Amino acid sequence: MALNKKKRVVVLKGGTSEERAVSLVSGSECGAALSSAGYEVIELDVNKDVVTDLKELEPDVVFNALHGRWGEDGCIQGILEWLRIPYTHSGVMASAMAMDKERTKSIYRYLGLPCAKSVVISSTQLATEDFMSRPYVIKPINAGSSIGIHFVHNQGDDNIVEYPYDGKVMLEEFIPGRELTVAVFDDNPLTVTEIITDRWYDYDAKYSKNGSNHVVPASVPKEVFAACKKFALAAHKGLGCKGLTRTDFRWDEKKGILGLKLLETNTQPGMTPTSLAPEQARLCGISFIELCRKLIEDSSCNR
Repeated sequence: MALNKKKRVVVLKGGTSEERAVSLVSGSECGAALSSAGYEVIELDVNKDVVTDLKELEPDVVFNALHGRWGEDGCIQGILEWLRIPYTHSGVMASAMAMDKERTKSIYRYLGLPCAKSVVISSTQLATEDFMSRPYVIKPINAGSSIGIHFVHNQGDDNIVEYPYDGKVMLEEFIPGRELTVAVFDDNPLTVTEIITDRWYDYDAKYSKNGSNHVVPASVPKEVFAACKKFALAAHKGLGCKGLTRTDFRWDEKKGILGLKLLETNTQPGMTPTSLAPEQARLCGISFIELCRKLIEDSSCNR
């Protein structure tokens, strides 16, 4: 797509998921970058009228800056396919697969990628018994931004009776050690970041100023660094992802390379000032404006 050919871009942001606030920031940041790159940009706060809105706005391209359910799970991608509007990031199937944490793990396992042990149960079963050995982590099956994460330690938490999310949840073995992540852009793993926090990488640590420290590139052994990039690319391709993704890891350094485990792959990484993927891109010489522009260039239907 030539820059001198002005294109109308609608940036989808906001939405109705619990990650709405983050999406509003991502969308505004991306909208400003695309305007600077010379595109005609319209930022659309998505609601149930999204089909009507898109028909009226008649975009050449949609930049998807939604996070969470409806925007990251294949739903909006299906609408865009139906309307035949080219869009950024991953398509229907890859988005749906990656949003479901346990289905993501099924792909990891099929590919031979190391991942944490897990089991899926109904949230109503949490108070009845332990379904895996402690310590473990409770995660909503289809939420992001660390929403709904609950740690079950070896001591205490004998009865979990007030978990705030209904439906299926995933119990995942707790992997001690260090938090690592790799962004994949245009089928290339960028680099490895280590995330350092006072407690764990929760919502505030992700999005608050100075909520976490990022060591990029991560100071880890070469074989771990290389494995992170290799595994992130394999996950990206194995899930059928497009554009930009980010795959998260835990590494128990006491076990060396065998302590490295994949956790999940995010098909709509945050694009806020504190987000990890844009930071990795900058380190690799890709400015935020260039990152957004390249995602527009890569946009299509049938993703």
